[in-house]
Amino acid sequence: MTDTTAEKSTPHPAYGAQQPGLAIALMLTAMFAFAAMDGVSKILAQSLPIAQILWVRYIFYTAFVAIMLRRPGLRVTLRSRQPWLQLGRALLIIVENAVFVLAFTLMPLADMHAIAAASPLIVVALSVPLLGEKVGMRRWLAVLAGFVGVLIIVRPGFQTLDWRFAVAITGTVLWAVYQILVRMCARTDSSDTTWAWTAVVGLIATSTIGPFVWVWPDAKGWILLLAIALLGTLSHLALIKALGYAEAGALQPYSYTLLVWAAVLGFIMFGDLPDAWTMVGAAVVIASGLYAWHRERLRRSGTR
Repeated sequence: MTDTTAEKSTPHPAYGAQQPGLAIALMLTAMFAFAAMDGVSKILAQSLPIAQILWVRYIFYTAFVAIMLRRPGLRVTLRSRQPWLQLGRALLIIVENAVFVLAFTLMPLADMHAIAAASPLIVVALSVPLLGEKVGMRRWLAVLAGFVGVLIIVRPGFQTLDWRFAVAITGTVLWAVYQILVRMCARTDSSDTTWAWTAVVGLIATSTIGPFVWVWPDAKGWILLLAIALLGTLSHLALIKALGYAEAGALQPYSYTLLVWAAVLGFIMFGDLPDAWTMVGAAVVIASGLYAWHRERLRRSGTR
């Protein structure tokens, strides 16, 4: 899954005053780049090991992070008050990324992202036992509705429920757990520290596997690997700048455009179109997620 969590939600002080219009444009650009990167990953995973793809992604990702955090530098930024939690979180996102890339090879992009759109609702459910947060009845109903939306997409009993959906759901749950761990890290560490741990641990971990499963790409493979690196850099840069021009909460609804981009690019790149039931299920999941987000904003503002 694309790395769009709260670990980058602290606005960069150099970005200046709030500019919501520019922030929205940057957010839409980031979601497009993430969807395109997923599409390229789907193509590459047909001929290259997933570990190799992730290794190349982390090489460029770490270089990008090192440039963005050149002051005070990675060594200083990596100082954490919860190093074991940061380590576990950073390793979890590697596994989650691998599961999602595998899922992209097994099913259409839009179908995968339709299921993954339920992750914010899983976060709401997990925030009660893991974070001790209080969730009202209306948000619990939104979680239940989102679960119904996933069932509409998967349609157990009406079609063969094969392991592809199990992979997709596993990736979605891992993504939700990862976001919970990010929130736990945020209690003591800065977003830059969490960001740095993600890059460095990811590079070290994938370097223990990637070089040893290396399959030499052809010319097309090298171009696609370069495309992944550029799209990954563009997506994270656009996301960071967007979060510097507007609050993360205000931009959250626009993250659902990732599903739209995935559907469009899935059709252009692979000729895939989600069926009617997938579209209905995705609409239910997104509506539930937006309602849960709306209730959370009301709760934080003290409106009700």
